[in-house]
Amino acid sequence: MIEIRSKVEGKEFNLYKLEQELKPLGYVIGGNWEYDHGYLDYKIDDEAGYQFLRIPFQAVDGQLDSKNATVQLGRPFLLSHQYQMGLDDHANIGNFSASINQFSEPEDADATFPEKYIELGKTLVKELEKVLLDR
Repeated sequence: MIEIRSKVEGKEFNLYKLEQELKPLGYVIGGNWEYDHGYLDYKIDDEAGYQFLRIPFQAVDGQLDSKNATVQLGRPFLLSHQYQMGLDDHANIGNFSASINQFSEPEDADATFPEKYIELGKTLVKELEKVLLDR
């Protein structure tokens, strides 16, 4: 994980409007959100695992599943996940959860981030600042 300081840290936004502004740029709300916090993810590459620019956010007013939720952004960071090739050795077999939990466990959930994408990550953060702060 590589943190990138940003002018968006600590800024508050309506989550619905934030998502509408960032979705056309390639950001999505990551699937690992809770009712009080989550992440905006920008997938940089998926050749050898997955490399993301991730922007954490915390609910400051309302719950994330409502249209009027206000969130505060945290410090963006670059994250790399490497997944196992083949089947997951720890998948649940023979029960209901096997039909849900069918994907491989990360081989390395915090893998080394490829150097060639670090500058791109910094450029993406600058673009994010421009879109969100220069209105």
